[in-house]
Amino acid sequence: MRYDLIVIGNSPSGHHGALTAAKLRKRVALVDDLADSASGSDQSRVVSSQAIREAILLLTGFRHRAAFPELFERRHQITSSQLHTLSDEVMTQAAVSASDELRDHGVDAISGSARFVSPHEVEVRLKSRDVRRLTSDRFLIAVGSKPARPSWIPFDGQTVVDTDELQKLNQIPRSMVVVGGGVRGIEHAMMFAVLGADVGVVDRKARLLEMCDREMSQQLLERAQSLGVTFHWEREAIGIDRINAHQAAVRLNDGQRLLADAVLIAAGRTGKTGSLNLGAAGLTLDEHGRLWCNEHFQTWIKHIYGVGEVVGFPALAHLAMEQGRTAINHAFGQPAVPTQQQPYGFFTIPELAMIGPTEERLRHEQIHYEVGRANFSDSSRGQVVQNADGLLKLLVARDSMKLLAVHCLGESATELIHIGQTVMSLGGTIDYFRDSLFNAPTLSQCYRTAANDVLKQRQVRPSPRTRTKRPRKSLRGNDLLNAIAK
Repeated sequence: MRYDLIVIGNSPSGHHGALTAAKLRKRVALVDDLADSASGSDQSRVVSSQAIREAILLLTGFRHRAAFPELFERRHQITSSQLHTLSDEVMTQAAVSASDELRDHGVDAISGSARFVSPHEVEVRLKSRDVRRLTSDRFLIAVGSKPARPSWIPFDGQTVVDTDELQKLNQIPRSMVVVGGGVRGIEHAMMFAVLGADVGVVDRKARLLEMCDREMSQQLLERAQSLGVTFHWEREAIGIDRINAHQAAVRLNDGQRLLADAVLIAAGRTGKTGSLNLGAAGLTLDEHGRLWCNEHFQTWIKHIYGVGEVVGFPALAHLAMEQGRTAINHAFGQPAVPTQQQPYGFFTIPELAMIGPTEERLRHEQIHYEVGRANFSDSSRGQVVQNADGLLKLLVARDSMKLLAVHCLGESATELIHIGQTVMSLGGTIDYFRDSLFNAPTLSQCYRTAANDVLKQRQVRPSPRTRTKRPRKSLRGNDLLNAIAK
């Protein structure tokens, strides 16, 4: 069977790429092997993580713990089956919706494992064990990634687990050590801390989420510590010992030994490319199973594109979707305007989001800027909603008042960041926030508060002192000659 495009993998980038091609009236096949992952397709893994997070916040009553403390105190009684019941329902609905979307756009969704037999042909082994040959002039590899599993770590799926296996635990651990302080490690650490687990995080870095604004990282660190998370910075796990069927000990390079009911390894991911036989297509992989791609997401075999986690950083779903759109438009010769502003959102507790440079980067680039801050509790919405603990931070060009960056920590931060994104995309200044009318009570009013904070600082800052020149006397006659002589 011949197609205009064959997409391998149903990750968010692959799904979005297939839909983009279908809207161009191209004949598209999407091949995905659901049985190849511990948690289903890469699409379902993204949904599953967020579904479990929301289930935890709902069952513990975390958002309303001040009003209903007795509910939050019973969080130790929550079972894994309760979490799975809520999250599985969300995952099922998401899977049905994604399948319907492909069908409605005429994409042939094929459940099976694909491998290249030549640069323009793949062999698909179906669940029925039948084999089908598909050919195309264009391919999009979007198989996503899987957790890295170093050979020295004794994974068992219950006591020592990776981030995919964590979602299938039979019971909620009362203590946990997370090896790896990246985004996924911190997200899971805080989720289980909300459930009442005693959580420790081990990482080689010197601070939390170094790519984020330092002030925001510090505030998130304090939130995590208030939940009971302990951090072991600039430490490295050098061994894991099984104590018994339900406990393990993590040995650190400084001699410490951390005992826990569960050990989560969140120390990187590798591309799910091992079964694709990419050598037959003329492609090679790096040591992490990832593909090299140019700015159009082309590999060095020009008709084969790679998008999403299989090409590495930043490995975020919304950016992967944009990569899929960019790659397909380039593949079919369609004009594509690149996205100038890329937001980042992390589903920690609370959420952390950012768009634009950090203070550290602005100082490094010697860009003069002002900072405006607004606490969620200062807004009318924050005063109505209990536990509205958050911060909105604006970075503004000192001379032009143009909005340079927005950093936000708190409930709905990943939503609020898009107001600033719009203003930045249009090259706007903070005058927009000062002069606009926001619904009340809403957290979006924090933009006006932060903008006024900047303007207030400019009003009270003393102007630079200048030397006052004294009027010179007019010199005549001998006085002038004497002055010249001096």
